[in-house]
Amino acid sequence: MFESPLFWLFAAPGLLLGFYAQSRIKLNYMKYSQVATASGMTGAEVARHLLDAKGLRDVRIETTPGMLSDHYDPRGRVLRLSQEVYYTPSVTAAGIAAHEAGHALQDADDYFPMQVRSFIVPLVQLAAKIAPWVFFGGFVLGNEGVAWAGIILFGAQTLFTLVTLPVEFDASARARNLLTAHGIVTQKENIEGLDKVLGAAAWTYVAGAVSAVGSLLYLVAIAIGSRRERY
Repeated sequence: MFESPLFWLFAAPGLLLGFYAQSRIKLNYMKYSQVATASGMTGAEVARHLLDAKGLRDVRIETTPGMLSDHYDPRGRVLRLSQEVYYTPSVTAAGIAAHEAGHALQDADDYFPMQVRSFIVPLVQLAAKIAPWVFFGGFVLGNEGVAWAGIILFGAQTLFTLVTLPVEFDASARARNLLTAHGIVTQKENIEGLDKVLGAAAWTYVAGAVSAVGSLLYLVAIAIGSRRERY
């Protein structure tokens, strides 16, 4: 597979974007972790303030282990922040906390792309476990239908990454607007840093979507090429 020029044709864009996104995240995360916000609020305080301002006092805020492990759980209505974000009064912490608070606001507003993403999560989780086995099993058995079933399962994963894009971009837009509207980030340098932190995070989702689409197209190309060889 790795010797195939076709594989690299489809995989290279996602890989390159992924490296670019990770380099931007590391650079901006570390740089603006050292820059305090005008308000001096920690990530946890930022999230609590923004949630309460929107009437979401029932959404809990907890710490979670790991770096960049921050996320919002719509089922439990819990916003989980990594310790670096939870306890730190920095531009990075404020941006990440506000972004996750943006997801809680999406949930409260019944934001349609987020509803779609939540709806397909069970299918995506199943597909992640069985799609490779179904796809390659179809080829081993010489069953074209089974192989295409595997591709369809991979397609569900790809759909998830595409639906994730508007969800994440909207959460970042909400974060920026809320932080500036509430005076949490006011100085020009801080706003520029906030944009860089949120922008770097956005590139990871773009890279993930491009990589997923490339992988799906590669599998489709394999299936079509195998069919031509047989006929």
